[in-house]
Amino acid sequence: MRTTATARKQRHKHLVLDQSKIRKAQKALGTRTETETVERALEIVIGEDEKNRRAWAATEKLIQSGIQIKDVFERLKKG
Repeated sequence: MRTTATARKQRHKHLVLDQSKIRKAQKALGTRTETETVERALEIVIGEDEKNRRAWAATEKLIQSGIQIKDVFERLKKG
């Protein structure tokens, strides 16, 4: 376990999880323990959420700037 400020905030949890999903996640993440697997998966989810929020904020800022975007691939045309 880590000895950082994050480690001091840890609490013991009792969770009922699908064992096959844990094994698949361990294999995908290359983790050794179930705890490490869950911790890493949580870090990934939190990181992805942060990236998504930043991307949406940048998109909103771009839209609000009034910039004209040309749909060169015609993917935005409606029906």
